[in-house]
Amino acid sequence: MNDADRETLDAFREAVNMAPAELERWLDTDASRAVGDKGEGGGESVGHASGRRIVKLLRKRQDDYTADDFAHMRKVVGYVHRHVAQRPEGDVTDTPWRHSLMNWGHDPA
Repeated sequence: MNDADRETLDAFREAVNMAPAELERWLDTDASRAVGDKGEGGGESVGHASGRRIVKLLRKRQDDYTADDFAHMRKVVGYVHRHVAQRPEGDVTDTPWRHSLMNWGHDPA
């Protein structure tokens, strides 16, 4: 693993603070499926699909990561950092903002 990949992996592990089983349980809820950009087709949101991929990445052996895996990790880190910076005022416990972040493997609560 080169230095750039190591840096990506470290940032990904810092951004994703949900365990694979915890994220899987969350993705199985109606609240998880209710948030995010579903595009024109109205199917699964980008964040929900990302969450499913994050579960696989968290369970994958580090030596088996591909360039595409590292690209997705960078996408996750970017999303989490951008949206954490947009934290709304007040209690965020049951908000679309928190639910969207949780789809990406980060629980800000």
